[in-house]
Amino acid sequence: MRLGVLDIGSNSAQLQIVDVRPGAPPLPAHAVKEPTLLGEEILPDGAISDDGIERVVRAVADAVSAAARHGVDQLYPFATSAVRDATNRDDVVDRIQRTVGIRPQFLDGEQEARLTYLAAHRWYGWSAGRLLLFDIGGGSMEIALGRDADPDLALSLPLGAGRLTRAMLAHDPPKRSEVKALRRYVRETLSEVVDRLRWESVPRNVVATSKTFKQLARLAGAPPQREGPFVRRVLTVDDVREWIPRLASMSAAQRARLRGVSQPRARQILAGAVVAHAVMSALGVERLRVCPWALREGIMLRHLEANTSGSVDLPLQPLVRLTDQQEATVTPLHH
Repeated sequence: MRLGVLDIGSNSAQLQIVDVRPGAPPLPAHAVKEPTLLGEEILPDGAISDDGIERVVRAVADAVSAAARHGVDQLYPFATSAVRDATNRDDVVDRIQRTVGIRPQFLDGEQEARLTYLAAHRWYGWSAGRLLLFDIGGGSMEIALGRDADPDLALSLPLGAGRLTRAMLAHDPPKRSEVKALRRYVRETLSEVVDRLRWESVPRNVVATSKTFKQLARLAGAPPQREGPFVRRVLTVDDVREWIPRLASMSAAQRARLRGVSQPRARQILAGAVVAHAVMSALGVERLRVCPWALREGIMLRHLEANTSGSVDLPLQPLVRLTDQQEATVTPLHH
């Protein structure tokens, strides 16, 4: 069966298509990335601007058309925190529904953390032992800790790189006082969960997912993405600490010229680095591995489990369409 997962995020709508079967890894057969670029489209009241909504609708429409062209049987469309936390999120999904014919769903932060942890745990296998996971997205940061396929602890904090950039780094390059205030806010927010994480015992392995960590690792000398998912990529807390003042001294345009830093994420990479350094320092993590699997793979793995055992709940439904009578149905993309 051909399965698609459409992740509608703050920078892009990413469609990942795999041919899934029990016992086989969900390695991508096709990938499509359409820009949403919502970082500058969040209004002071927390709503997404009309231009931002139009961009999201176009991105979703293009991704769904690509899914149909590639013969996707079931599609899981979902929006992460940039849309989920918008004050006009119902307007956004209503517009997508009217234009494209699907209604994106939402995962809450804890669900995202659990599914991302599942993907990382499956990637490294049972030999990984007790696993601590970090994921820094555009709107939130997820943390999960556990030994088994389901984590013992899954948390979501409002420490996304895009959210913090919009709220605290008004200038480009940022003022020193802005960076100082950002560091203080991140430390204070993390302090609410650090004691709990320490109490849960020391993990055997620490891993990170998300574009933020991949870009930081690339800045520190890790192999580029074109070398594939099986190349070992690591990031040290010293690497991150050394890059923060360098990033803070640069404009977004200058950062976009660095290796591994894409133009849409250039402005928020500094905030991402501050969060990464703060959480690694607070928990005494000197080095972590960057995991190639993350939330989308977690959804695919949970889908396989649900279809194999029939007893696993996936907090999403595949391809929710609306009929002319406005009744939600679940249908395949091709007939």
